[in-house]
Amino acid sequence: MVETKGITRSFASLQVLKGIDLSINEGEIVAVVGPSGAGKTTLLQIMGTLDRPDSGTLSIKGIEPFKLPEKERAAFRNRHIGFVFQFHQLLPEFTALENVMIPALIARRSYEETEKKAKGLLDFLHLTERIKHKPSELSGGEKQRVAVARALINSPSVILADEPSGSLDTKNKDELHALFFDLRREMGQTFVIVTHDEQLAMLADRIIHMKDGIITT
Repeated sequence: MVETKGITRSFASLQVLKGIDLSINEGEIVAVVGPSGAGKTTLLQIMGTLDRPDSGTLSIKGIEPFKLPEKERAAFRNRHIGFVFQFHQLLPEFTALENVMIPALIARRSYEETEKKAKGLLDFLHLTERIKHKPSELSGGEKQRVAVARALINSPSVILADEPSGSLDTKNKDELHALFFDLRREMGQTFVIVTHDEQLAMLADRIIHMKDGIITT
């Protein structure tokens, strides 16, 4: 469902990715692990079309987004890719509900339909009583669950998560990890997760080890 072939990426004289071949199946939870500087986040950014490879191809559901014009690629990203970052990246001036709705409104979906779906996702994530709260009024775990709901609002083909539990305490970390598997079970969601968390990696269907810009196992 997601496939990279021969992906390379350099920054100045430093080659960060050295020919990455990777295939992710629909409904799979894959953990990408490795030391700092291995190229994990760069690979995730390319898979999310936030960065462009120097060479190689990316295919998501049979479409090669880097062959699309920039505006169409942005629309493709909005529709097919959800993101969860370490520090949630919620907009502070908006409520939890509004933050979740933003990607769907950008995609020009109806306000009423989007609001209904966002409320449903927040209810599924046990945040019904927090929908009118702004990020400053939420705990770290609540903020990250709002970020997950935002990533889900457009029913993406894949969710890319970069150290999603890195800023959470043990309790919230365990709850977030369990949530990913609940979402796979309930919605068939596909995840690619860059993590240093050994516990999360061991729970994944598959672990991809990276070192020095290559996949080692």
